Amino acid sequence: MTDTPIFQLENVGVDYPLPSARKGDVAGVVGLDGVDLTIPRSGLTVLAGPSGSGKSTLLRVLSLFQTPTRGRVVFEGTPVSSSPRRRRALRRDSIGLVFQTPTENLLPHLSVADNLHAAAQSARRRCDPAALLDRLGLGGTEQWRIGALSGGQQQRLAFACVLARGCPVVLADEPTSQLDDSSASHVLDAIALLQAEGVAVVASSHDERVLEQGSRVFRLRAGRVIEEENEP
Repeated sequence: MTDTPIFQLENVGVDYPLPSARKGDVAGVVGLDGVDLTIPRSGLTVLAGPSGSGKSTLLRVLSLFQTPTRGRVVFEGTPVSSSPRRRRALRRDSIGLVFQTPTENLLPHLSVADNLHAAAQSARRRCDPAALLDRLGLGGTEQWRIGALSGGQQQRLAFACVLARGCPVVLADEPTSQLDDSSASHVLDAIALLQAEGVAVVASSHDERVLEQGSRVFRLRAGRVIEEENEP
């Protein structure tokens, strides 16, 4: 089982109908076009490409919020069901999400520690907030409110919430794009920690530092994977 990829995409395509399209029309916008890729159970996989290349659509497919128009998504060796209930259960139990805007990842009315408890409870688990925070360089912030944290600290806390949930994979959308250089470096350290813990990380990014840290990079253009780079 340990050699089974976390994700396999087979000829995945996503089409978006035009707003003016009438029923039965085939014209539309192609979000993804015949994407085949394998994401291993460890390391950092980076999705790179210009705006409109399909990175965000691909992340939505992987996060199971977007059902492909065609093709197949396989998670841990099992084809993903089309049942909304089963897809929600899989997201809850196995897939962690980190959005590019730090405040979108957290519950602002709760303390730092309570955010971690809430994340663990959502996956029917328990956690030790102090230990998790120490590992991510956030020791001593247990009782802080989210608004007292910097953007970089909030992103690191978001990754701590993924660890609290015990997710085997985390999907991150441009996790450093809204951070200064120092904060972004700390977030890269958090991603490295997740990798060391055996979590598969998939990130869309324009940040060269993220690409350099990636063990695998998929470059997209016009909804297609045009190049795959593997760490030597």
